[in-house]
Amino acid sequence: MDLNHTSTDPKTQIMNQIRQEAAVNNARQLIDKVNGHCFNKCIPSPGTSLSKKEESCLSACMEKYMGTWNTVSRVYIAQIQKTAGQAGGGGLEGMGV
Repeated sequence: MDLNHTSTDPKTQIMNQIRQEAAVNNARQLIDKVNGHCFNKCIPSPGTSLSKKEESCLSACMEKYMGTWNTVSRVYIAQIQKTAGQAGGGGLEGMGV
């Protein structure tokens, strides 16, 4: 009997699926927040098209927001990994998943 977790292990498959679903959910939330924040900031009165100023504002706002989100995500993930390492756990495994 192989005690190593492989990609065919049902527990590993479920955990991978949960991680993928969480990543998709996080991406959706990010897009929603970027759309709401940048739209409100850059487009004071919506019309049938965007002005060059509005396009530039949206582009800069989205780049800034995405950069900040990436930085926060990296720090958050590093903190979770550090905490899991100190607890001797392996992430979700320690939660009975």
